[in-house]
Amino acid sequence: MLIEFDQVVVATPHSQALRGVSLTLSQRRVGVVGPNGAGKSTLAKLLNGLVQPTAGRVVVDGLDTRRDLKAVRRRVGFVFQNPENQIVYPIVREDLAFGLKSLGLAAAERARRIDARLAELGVAHLVDRASHSLSGGECQLVALASVLVMEPALVVFDEPTTQLDLRNRNRVARAIAALDRPAVVVSHDLELLQDFDRVLVVVDGGIAADDTPGPALRWYREHCA
Repeated sequence: MLIEFDQVVVATPHSQALRGVSLTLSQRRVGVVGPNGAGKSTLAKLLNGLVQPTAGRVVVDGLDTRRDLKAVRRRVGFVFQNPENQIVYPIVREDLAFGLKSLGLAAAERARRIDARLAELGVAHLVDRASHSLSGGECQLVALASVLVMEPALVVFDEPTTQLDLRNRNRVARAIAALDRPAVVVSHDLELLQDFDRVLVVVDGGIAADDTPGPALRWYREHCA
C-alpha cells in the first residue's frame, strides 16, 4: 500500500489546517502525533476523502482521492474517534450488515463475515446486543468490526483509545496490533505507537518530525510537551 501526499494544502477562508505537505508512506504501521489543532485528523481524513485538498493531491494505492473517491472509500476504512457516530443501527448484527448489503452479498456471506470479524476481535458474544448497551471499549471494537467486514486494504484510526479506560484501551491496542493489513493511527497515546514502523509529528499544519518511533516521539516530547 503506497500513500502519496503531493504539496497538499487544506484551507478555509480563515485558517490552514495543512500547509503544503508532501509525503510518501509505505510502512505497515504509521502513527501520527501532534498538539491539538495541529492538523492530525485532517491528514487522516484525507486518506479516504472525508476531507479533500484545497490544493495538491492525495493518491492512495494509485487512486486519486478526488477523482476516484468511490474506489478510495472501498479500499480505505476509517474508524472515528467517537464510535457512537459510526454505529447507527439498534442491533450490532444489523449495523455490521448495513455496508455489506450495499456490496450485494448473499445473506450467508454477510453472516460469515460478521461472525468472523467479531470473533477475531473477541466480541462475538455481542452480535445480537443492542448497540446502545455497549461499553466504550465494546463500542470501539464493534466500530472496528464494521470497518473490517468491508475488507478494506487500509484502516485509518482517529484517536481510537482517547475515551477508554485502561482495560478497554489495551483491548483496542491488541486489536490494532493484530490487524492483517496496513494501518495509519492518529493518537495522543504515545505508548500505542512504540512498536510502529514510522511516526509523523504534525505541528501547525506541517510535518515537524518524521522517523521511527523512538526519535520521533522523543522530538515530540521535547518540543510539544
